[in-house]
Amino acid sequence: MAITTTTHLNFRGEARAALEFYRSVFGGHLTVVAYRDFGMPGDLPDADRVVFGQVTADNGFTIMAYDVPGPGPAAVPAVTTSREHGMTLTGERFFVCVRGETADEVSALWDGLADGAEIIERFGPSPWTPGFGMLTDRFGVTWILDVAVAHSH
Repeated sequence: MAITTTTHLNFRGEARAALEFYRSVFGGHLTVVAYRDFGMPGDLPDADRVVFGQVTADNGFTIMAYDVPGPGPAAVPAVTTSREHGMTLTGERFFVCVRGETADEVSALWDGLADGAEIIERFGPSPWTPGFGMLTDRFGVTWILDVAVAHSH
């Protein structure tokens, strides 16, 4: 039996724009279903918001998102970082991590996500991988991008 996990992001009115942006970076197929498509009257404030959204790409990338019903976009908390003992520390509860096989492959994804992002740690070589970087995108989602390496134990 194979098991996979998919990151599911919750937004307040920005899910469609976020999913379109992630598709522009990672490629693939975009699926967006609005609340109105499930029968919500079109004159209600949330009718055009996303109740189900997903990007799936042939390279294995998948992400889901929807708009939490209610008021518009919430304030995005600032990411606080500090460098201590060679580690990046933040107050974020989670990160989305994307791994690729080569620095060139991951660097191209980094360039796309970095558009409008707050850079926490610029993409480049690190002691544990040929490529690592961390940013918070224009939608307030913090991403780690790195190059997968085999670790011996």
